[in-house]
Amino acid sequence: MILELDCGNSFIKWRVIDRPGRAPLLGGVVDSDDELVAGLRSAGLLQLVSCRLVSVRSDAETAALVGRLESAFAVSVQCAMPMQELAGVRNGYGDYSRLGLDRWLALVGAYQLCGGACVVLDLGTAVTSDFVSPDGLHLGGFICPGVPLMRNQLRTHTRRIRYDDAAAQEAALSLDPGSSTVEAVERGCALMLRGFVLTQLEMARGYWGADFTIYLTGGDAPLVREILPQACHVSDLVFVGLAAACPLS
Repeated sequence: MILELDCGNSFIKWRVIDRPGRAPLLGGVVDSDDELVAGLRSAGLLQLVSCRLVSVRSDAETAALVGRLESAFAVSVQCAMPMQELAGVRNGYGDYSRLGLDRWLALVGAYQLCGGACVVLDLGTAVTSDFVSPDGLHLGGFICPGVPLMRNQLRTHTRRIRYDDAAAQEAALSLDPGSSTVEAVERGCALMLRGFVLTQLEMARGYWGADFTIYLTGGDAPLVREILPQACHVSDLVFVGLAAACPLS
């Protein structure tokens, strides 16, 4: 079995496949190295043959996790590294090592899937967009706060904005003008996200007309599915790129 990891600053997303290109057998999200190792052990995943990961953590944090995995499961771990070119995609940053590895692998994965012009929208705590030309040139992208960051900034810096997650979920059921603070905040943040996404769509049309593919990934992707019915929702897009960055012999 093959363990694949997407190690963010706050969470680790993991999945297990039995061979490259197959659907995952198991998967989950954890918030610590300890929880990851314990979860893998409790699932009986002690016979791993390979592991590959992408990490946006510090070198020391990534090395510590690799050591834990190698010690716990006697498995060799491959780590994705910054690259100027991979699988037909050319990194668009002046200093290619500064492009976040998760963004890089997601756009490589998208190009692998469509083989042409594409826009990758990753809607999570932060929101990123990246544009890839028909010949695989990464044209660059944008980063802005996602709904969780917008909400938390308002809660933190505005004294009278106080509400719980249950109220937030209920408020998000509609986009009518809010008649309470929670409705105004939640719906305002949702509309800002939609506005950003629609701007990316218009930019892509300016580049390529109608000849491009939109990919959605990240936890808040469902918030914009209604306005992007043509988009492809691929929750594990980073893992598609990871397979290209760390092929298994």
